[in-house]
Amino acid sequence: MKLTHVVFHRLRMPLVSPFRTSYGIETTRSALLVQVVGPDTEGWGECVAEQEPLYTAEYSEGAQAVITRFLLPRLDANNVFAAQLSALMAPVRGNPMAKGGLEAAILDAECRLVDQPLSVRLGAVTDRVPSGVAVGIQASIPELLTVVSGYLAEGYQRIKLKIEPGNDVAQVAAVRREFGDIMLQVDANAAYTLDDAEHLKQLDRYNLLLIEQPLPEDDLGGHARLAKLISTPLCLDESIISPLSARNAIDMGACRIVNIKPGRVGGYLEAVKIHDICVASGVAAWCGGMLETGIGRAANLALAALPGFMLPGDLSASGRYFHRDVTDPFVLDGGHLRVPTGAGIGVRPDVSALKDFTVATETVRLVT
Repeated sequence: MKLTHVVFHRLRMPLVSPFRTSYGIETTRSALLVQVVGPDTEGWGECVAEQEPLYTAEYSEGAQAVITRFLLPRLDANNVFAAQLSALMAPVRGNPMAKGGLEAAILDAECRLVDQPLSVRLGAVTDRVPSGVAVGIQASIPELLTVVSGYLAEGYQRIKLKIEPGNDVAQVAAVRREFGDIMLQVDANAAYTLDDAEHLKQLDRYNLLLIEQPLPEDDLGGHARLAKLISTPLCLDESIISPLSARNAIDMGACRIVNIKPGRVGGYLEAVKIHDICVASGVAAWCGGMLETGIGRAANLALAALPGFMLPGDLSASGRYFHRDVTDPFVLDGGHLRVPTGAGIGVRPDVSALKDFTVATETVRLVT
């Protein structure tokens, strides 16, 4: 595959409602779309780095600079293969979201060139996936119950509550009391320490699917110790940054479940490797989300259709986050989302929406 240039589209999209986690509040999504263009094809990917380095060390402006200055020069623009990208980009340390955004666009272009859906390329086994929803920290328990009630009425199959110290056990108890035996899990975004083990143990009484990333991302030993102190399964998110980290976490008993986010691990092909490790180890996996636009959401659905994704992921309808998406909206169908069947990721940006949300573009010509 030959490529001639890359276009970066920086978007700013207002969220339907503020999204609060233990590390901050988002009211807009600052998205970075990567478009690769060649004489015979084009492809779109989404770099999920946020505007500020709060979730991880990466941020969107920095990711764009890394792609431009360090990743693109490593490509042979006359002979691009997605399968070779991991090795080509490996000398550039870290920066998985930058790598993932570029890889996603090249995968899309490559699949479009041969008229193959990305889901088929990755190994999907289903055409629809169950949809879960993440609920941000609310100002009060009555407000939380109202929000959860609305999502259940829409048909979401699993509820994930964001928690932090001071907003955890009481909120979980209220949701379980109000809504009974729904699929319920919590996500701490590394807000606790091992000293909070006795407090976190209180969550055992509420039959949760899992507790996601309770401790700091680099504390695998602490997670392994915590796993022995509580009965609720631990799931790792921020700690899983590569196939090797997934293998190490599983081997040391730091988790029984893995949240696989393609952008966090360096792309969809790396995500498939982690999926395969989980399957071989008998560990459940699910596909996480980063408030993606329809571009990233389409690719995530292709990944989530693999057989090892045994739990509903953070694969919500477009309307969960955006009044208007940059693609045709993804809509719940019986608590599921359809996996796109067109070539590549199966969607393209709506020209009008792309224009309305774009705050800056930059084109980089490749040496051919």
